[in-house]
Amino acid sequence: MEARTDPNPAMPMPSGTVTFLFSDVEGSTLRWEHDRADMEVAVRRHDTLVRTAIVGRHGYVFKTVGDAFCAVFGRPDEAVAAALDAQRTLLAEDFSAVDGLPVRMALHTGTAEERDGDYFGPTVNRVSRLLAIGNGGQILVSGVTTDLVQGTLPSQASLQDLGAHRLRDLTYPEQVYQLIAPGLRSDFPALRSLEVLPTTCRCS
Repeated sequence: MEARTDPNPAMPMPSGTVTFLFSDVEGSTLRWEHDRADMEVAVRRHDTLVRTAIVGRHGYVFKTVGDAFCAVFGRPDEAVAAALDAQRTLLAEDFSAVDGLPVRMALHTGTAEERDGDYFGPTVNRVSRLLAIGNGGQILVSGVTTDLVQGTLPSQASLQDLGAHRLRDLTYPEQVYQLIAPGLRSDFPALRSLEVLPTTCRCS
């Protein structure tokens, strides 16, 4: 499916150290095969909800690919808040016509090269691979982003340590966390990583 740049002229593109929020609909291909008309309606509504949450937290949507969103934020706490806002509104929406619309999300922070309205580099690759191991309805947060948002999480939100995971094509494993908050699902199948690695508890 062709990728589309998705400029938001109301905001400048963040640069330097940024936080990426990627999302997509799990199992969307099968849903499209079963009922194209209802999926068109559902994905249109999905797009509105996700975009509203991102822009409402000062995020910048720089690309969409089918039902996938690629957004960037200047502040990691705003990226986490946007993911929480989006997931809550999606879960509250009635998508029963397409047997639900499970959306997975991933967040990671780092530097990236910006070129022609798009971002490139290892940080983008890592958030993409992190998204790929998640489940619909789940928000995964990298170790780097987790460290940066300590003390600034939304009210009643927390981050659950899911351990260190090897991600496809990446040399170094990722310490993965799941955002936990009222209004979100909390129980999911195991992550689809290559391997779960032993990890040492990080004590304060």
